[in-house]
Amino acid sequence: MNKELIINSTSSEVEIALLEDKLLVELNKERANNEYSVGDIYLGKIKKIMPGLNAAFVDVGYEKDAFLHYLDLGPQVQSLLKYLKLAQSGTGKSMTIGEFELEPDIQKTGKVNQVLKPNSNILVQIAKEPISTKGPRVTSEIAFAGRYLVLMPFSDKISVSQKIKSAEERNRLKRLITSIKPKNCGIIIRTVAENKLVADLDSDLRSLYKRWETITQKLATAKPPQKLIGEIDRTSAILRDALNESFHGIVVNDAMLYEEIRNYIQKIVPDKVNIVKLHSGKTPIYEQYGIDKQIKNSFGKVVTIKSGTYLVIEHTEALHVIDINSGHRVNQDQNQEANALDVNLEAATEVARQLRLRDMGGIIVIDFIDMLQGLNRRKLYDKLRDEMKRDRAKHSILPPSKFGLVQITRQRVRPEMNVQILEKCPACDGTGEIRPTILLTDDIENHLGYLIREQNEKNLEVAVHPYVYAFLTKGCFNYKWKWWRKFGQRVSIKPSNASHILEYHFFNKQGDEIKM
Repeated sequence: MNKELIINSTSSEVEIALLEDKLLVELNKERANNEYSVGDIYLGKIKKIMPGLNAAFVDVGYEKDAFLHYLDLGPQVQSLLKYLKLAQSGTGKSMTIGEFELEPDIQKTGKVNQVLKPNSNILVQIAKEPISTKGPRVTSEIAFAGRYLVLMPFSDKISVSQKIKSAEERNRLKRLITSIKPKNCGIIIRTVAENKLVADLDSDLRSLYKRWETITQKLATAKPPQKLIGEIDRTSAILRDALNESFHGIVVNDAMLYEEIRNYIQKIVPDKVNIVKLHSGKTPIYEQYGIDKQIKNSFGKVVTIKSGTYLVIEHTEALHVIDINSGHRVNQDQNQEANALDVNLEAATEVARQLRLRDMGGIIVIDFIDMLQGLNRRKLYDKLRDEMKRDRAKHSILPPSKFGLVQITRQRVRPEMNVQILEKCPACDGTGEIRPTILLTDDIENHLGYLIREQNEKNLEVAVHPYVYAFLTKGCFNYKWKWWRKFGQRVSIKPSNASHILEYHFFNKQGDEIKM
């Protein structure tokens, strides 16, 4: 499978599109100065203890207090609280975590008011970003994710990814990590660490431990609520978690971001640094790679598949519902059961893609076309599981019920990706009424006169619908010559497939649009 990452950087945000065999499967947006991202670590203050919920509300600076459940405290929370108290009192300022004496683990069935006290400080990490009316969800089980390892302070356990099947390799990795890991730090060995050299693992571990040291240095003077350290940006996080041998290209349209990505890849996978390319063409990067068109076709209530099958996607507060419709796809040579199976198998692929693309989380109910045979329902279930294997989010799939319903739960840590694809009509501005079409050329000419005579613009370019372009340039009377004689300078005309038939735009000699 050929994977590509297309990155569109603007002044306000960075859009990241992941393509698999030219098909858009993930779309991420990272706002400039984004706060409360998953992985950010804050020094917070406990505002309320809620024994009935067995949870606490923590002030981390957001308009709504963060939610901290007892099960998210982590077994080593007593050690964390003790270390935090020593660091902020000044007595433990120079003490490293290796010199620290760990406290006993808390019980899984304990109560939050036995561990936490109101108005006390606590170190927390964002586990879920603020979604809808809810504040962020946090955990005090701090973890630093790297390329090959995850570092967890105040633990001594070493865990290996279950996806590493070889017992010999699992034992090798455990022995290596045991020999290099800092004292009082737990390690999770990630799947990509398989067959890696000790130098690679050691470099990753040192980088993660340095992040923990950065926090400990800030604790002495920190006042809640305060952000102590941020997770790496979304671009780097995607590269860290997803970059593998199947990646064939990373294209970015910003020179500064291009250098940052090259430097980051140079650190984690040096032999892949040459796949990073800088997009410098005049065509917008998303238009160049066909992403704009895929976005328009993939979002909204109705999503159509090439064969004619379509999905209807509805969202409620509690769950998402996807209805599968066969449309006009019917094979006359097959019976109803075989047709239903074909449609369902094709729709399963699109459903898995939609979950990743929109980052839909929580409960998802899919209404497939009814099938009477249990064997066919099993084929559908296996197909959906295979398609969902590429999804990095944690998920669980139940087999189809006798009503043809499939239920999926999928981890949700960020707000769902929602792209508005319906646009206000540029010709009528949403009123339903337009100026007479016979006046179109007069309007363009009047605007040209204003820009040339009043604004002293030179080398103007007009972008119009291809039909209008043909009328202005290919007819018996060429408007370029008319405007040359009238304004005394050349005016270029270019076709724009993205424009409505009565829409037009003006560009200066630098290629920047002039808003009228």
